[in-house]
Amino acid sequence: MKKLGSLLFALAAIALMLGIASGTAQAQGDASRYFVTYFSNNISAAPDGTVRVINDGDTGKSLWASFYVFDDSEELTECCSCEVTPDGLLSESVKWQLTAAPLTGLKPTRGVIKLISSSTYAGPPSFTNTPAPGLRAWATHIQSVGNKYPYGPAPYSTTETTFADSNLNAAEQTLLQNLCLYDSLLSGKQCSCTPEDYDF
Repeated sequence: MKKLGSLLFALAAIALMLGIASGTAQAQGDASRYFVTYFSNNISAAPDGTVRVINDGDTGKSLWASFYVFDDSEELTECCSCEVTPDGLLSESVKWQLTAAPLTGLKPTRGVIKLISSSTYAGPPSFTNTPAPGLRAWATHIQSVGNKYPYGPAPYSTTETTFADSNLNAAEQTLLQNLCLYDSLLSGKQCSCTPEDYDF
């Protein structure tokens, strides 16, 4: 009987710990609102890179993926704000959408993509984001086996990673919004958004 009592006590203790652990995991969540990644080998001979964004549906409302694309000289080349409905999937081509109409007219071969998860559209006329958690993003990266400067020759391989969580302070948010406004005023165009749930 003592052994049975000890066994029941141990099982109850394990059940209690599992309940606490699962409650803690549920309560933590991820409230990220700002993400970064890179693109490389963005040349005609190489495959296209792809960015995919989902809305996790937690808010039950549409969110906007505000993209800011920089070349390797740290200059903003394009920006746009694309809607992602709850549980929706947005797919963007690096070659044909995010770098297709750069301000300078020179398509960057490599650079940085920043993304703000926003509850409001951050396009004309105000370009203002309202950062809100709920978007998750992945990007494919085109890697050259040769890996030579200024970009690698064929053959190429493709890897995929999540966008890295980053810290969004007020100064960074204001800078990105202002750069996007100036880009729009100077070029009169923004990167384009794929219709949701269209993939390639």
